[in-house]
Amino acid sequence: MKVSSYKKESEVTYSLGATVTMEYLNVCPAAVKAVILHPKFDAVDTIKKINVICKEHSIPVEVSEKPFNILSKKGNCFVIGVIEKSSDRILGGCHVVLVNPSDAGNMGTIIRTCAGFGILDIAVIPPAVDMFDPRVVRASMGAKARVRMELFDSFEAYEQRFPDNKLYPFMLDGSRILQDTDIKTPFSLIFGNEATGLPSSYKTKGQPVRIEHTDNIDSLNLPTAAGIAIYEATRSIYGTKDV
Repeated sequence: MKVSSYKKESEVTYSLGATVTMEYLNVCPAAVKAVILHPKFDAVDTIKKINVICKEHSIPVEVSEKPFNILSKKGNCFVIGVIEKSSDRILGGCHVVLVNPSDAGNMGTIIRTCAGFGILDIAVIPPAVDMFDPRVVRASMGAKARVRMELFDSFEAYEQRFPDNKLYPFMLDGSRILQDTDIKTPFSLIFGNEATGLPSSYKTKGQPVRIEHTDNIDSLNLPTAAGIAIYEATRSIYGTKDV
C-alpha cells in the first residue's frame, strides 16, 4: 500500500508499532484500512493474531520495508496500521477539556490516562496540536481508539453544549486544594497549555482547583497534573473514595 508522510490534511493517520496497531484492530477494526509488516518482524504469535483479525474484517496485510523508511526511521517499529480518521462528537457525562495543548506526547499520555480511568470523552479547544498526529496515537499506546475527541471553536461553544457539567479549571488563581474539593459529576476537568497554563479568565469558570506540592519543584508537567486530577476525580465513581 502506498503511504506518504503524515499531513494534517490527510484522510488517514498511522498507528506505529505492534501494540498500538493491535489496539485498533481489537477495538475498532473498521477504522483500520491496512496493516503493513516489516520484513524483519518475527513475532510469530503477534503476526498470527494480526492475520486472523485482518482476515475476519477483510483488512489488507502486506509485507514491505519502504513504508517504514517513510513513517518511522528510528528502526524500532515493525508494524504500521493505516487508520481512517473519524469526526467524533463527544457525549454527555464526565469530560477532560484540553485548552491549547501543544505537545503531541503530552496529549497522547493524557488520552491513555483518560481511557484507563473511564473518561471516554475529551474536548479540545484550539489552537491545539493535531489530535490525529501519529505521535499522539503512539503516545496513547492506541488508547485513542477507545475515546471520543472533539475540537470546539471555543470554550464558550463547549459550555453551551454541556451547561450542566461542573467546571473545574486547574490553575492557581482563586483555587482550592484538590484534596479539599468535592468534585461532583458530571465534571469537566480543564487543563491549560503546557507552558502558559489557563488564561486568568478561567478563574470565573466553576471552581478553580490546584494540586499542592513541595517547593522542590516549580510545577508539575501537564500529563502528571492531569493524571493526579483524573485519579482523584474518579475515585468516588469507582467506590474507592475512602480507600
